Amino acid sequence: MPNVLVIGASRGLGAALVEQYSNGSTVFATSRSQAPESKGSIIYIGGIDVATENAGPALVSSLKHHSTSILDIVIITAGYFGTESFDEPSWEKELKMYTISSVAPVFLIHHIVKAGLMGKGSKIILVSSESGSITLRHQSEGGGNYGHHASKAALNMVGKLLSLDLKDENIAVGIVHPGFMRTEMTKSVGFDKFWDDGGAVTPDHAAESLVKFIDGFDMSKTGEYWAPRGPG
Repeated sequence: MPNVLVIGASRGLGAALVEQYSNGSTVFATSRSQAPESKGSIIYIGGIDVATENAGPALVSSLKHHSTSILDIVIITAGYFGTESFDEPSWEKELKMYTISSVAPVFLIHHIVKAGLMGKGSKIILVSSESGSITLRHQSEGGGNYGHHASKAALNMVGKLLSLDLKDENIAVGIVHPGFMRTEMTKSVGFDKFWDDGGAVTPDHAAESLVKFIDGFDMSKTGEYWAPRGPG
């Protein structure tokens, strides 16, 4: 039975991934707040705030408390989207987005790997977004939301660098765009008005596509950016 860790599992894509993997895998699911009671093959780990430096050690401690088994798959899907514009940029929001999207993954993976919780054949999936693509950004979309777009671009580079550092360990690192989703996060920033025209899917559908992709993901694809559902 594979062991899967989903970091950022309280709602949206993370919660959907937990449900997808719970049928046939042992799933460790983290949340920032108090975790619900574990059930079946799902082990919830609360109090993991990835925006804090202690998140990595705290997570490792909890994982070792529950199991000494190697993690086969680690998915980092924790995120935060704070809107801003050129006229009204937000220092606080940008720092939070950069920290959660592109700083936290380095430290989380560092602590997990150094604790011996991943081994040859293990897979790391960093949930990014096409919003981090410089090539796909055009005049028609305009500027603004600097922290959101730039933190995802930074995450893409983090994934590439991690893949190089972990290549000799035979740990594959993938960076993925799961698709435009109908979530509370996209709704909270007003993107629900684009759901229909943009072909937004539910987190369940996005998770199903992502799980299929991860199943075939290996070292031949490490360090690369993928969109299992295609662009959009």
